Amino acid sequence: MASVLKIEHKCAAPPERVFALAADFANMTDHLTGVTKVEMLTGGPVAVGTRFRETRVMFGKEATEEMFVTAFEPPRSYTVEALSCGMHYKSILDFLPDSGGTRIVMTITATPQTVMTKITGPLMGFLMKGAMRKAMLQDFIDIGAAAEAQSTAGA
Repeated sequence: MASVLKIEHKCAAPPERVFALAADFANMTDHLTGVTKVEMLTGGPVAVGTRFRETRVMFGKEATEEMFVTAFEPPRSYTVEALSCGMHYKSILDFLPDSGGTRIVMTITATPQTVMTKITGPLMGFLMKGAMRKAMLQDFIDIGAAAEAQSTAGA
């Protein structure tokens, strides 16, 4: 059974600017404090099919995940997916205009793919939700701050 996590954050920058920063996977380490390394696996501009490896600290240890873009609709939305530890993760990010700023809405669906993850999935999902929520919310705070800084600098 799939587990779903929804995270929202509002910032004062326009959706186009927030989307551009959030979808700039190659330069994530410039504005996301939780990401320590990014390796682009495909060339060219970001589009459906773009693949990259993201390394971040989770539970005090570095964790690297390979992600791939499965939907890309600038400046409204994009979807990234990953297969990791017997789970399929699908993250849909929406960038919605909201009172002169942007409301970022992320919906993460984690679906067990193996017998073991189907058995342990509910417990692991419960444990991961808190850590994942905290990490993603910090990403949104970082992206919002960077986008707001660009707005005030006139970029």
